[in-house]
Amino acid sequence: MRIGELAGVVGVTTRAVRHYHHLGLLPEPERRANGYREYGLRHAVVLARIRRLTELGLGLAEVRDVLADEAGKDLVEVLTELDEDLARQEDALRERRARLRALLDAEGGMPAEGPVSPGLAALFAQAAHLSDSPMAAKDREIIAFLETAVPDGERERLVSSVGEALGSPGAVARAEEAYALLDALAGADPGDPRVDEASRALADCIPPTLFPGIAEIGELDQHDNVLRAFYDDLAPAQAEAVRRALSILTEERR
Repeated sequence: MRIGELAGVVGVTTRAVRHYHHLGLLPEPERRANGYREYGLRHAVVLARIRRLTELGLGLAEVRDVLADEAGKDLVEVLTELDEDLARQEDALRERRARLRALLDAEGGMPAEGPVSPGLAALFAQAAHLSDSPMAAKDREIIAFLETAVPDGERERLVSSVGEALGSPGAVARAEEAYALLDALAGADPGDPRVDEASRALADCIPPTLFPGIAEIGELDQHDNVLRAFYDDLAPAQAEAVRRALSILTEERR
């Protein structure tokens, strides 16, 4: 048989046949006087076996081990390992699908900042009208970022803290007042007297659990790249109000 005939019989491409030759999986046949390869039944048998093994999910390195006479693993062992690996992948896929379903079924639907956890999505939905405030929209983006960035064990605490800040009508009303004061500082100077009022209102909105290590914020203000980037994204007077709010909390919790 010629290479095209062999490939057609087994159901692969001639390119695949040449690749298997290159990798040493399929023995090179003898050539005719005209230089063309002459394939026999043995080549078809080996090529068909390669196709079956790759369709099962074996990598070509594993196929080589199975085909080699001196292979350290027999076919049963290789396929058992493959089956165990597929089982792990199935478990991972089921877990991912469960997480996706929880996100899709979250109360209030998927927020613009999503994907976020179902708990955070529900809190965002409860305070959805606050998103009309530019400062509130920035805050939601930061909270969504923090939920992704914090260690796994800290995410539940973060959502719980946001729940304290937004989880009741009174808390939402305080946040709405603080956001309005901060929005009003968009074009103001950092020395504007309204900065103190905004910083006090913001400090009153932040629950103790949100920044348990608030006493260290003064150091973070100088060294934390994320916090500096957050300040850079604000108008100067707004950034000053946030700094003062964190200073207020630092003094109160010492």
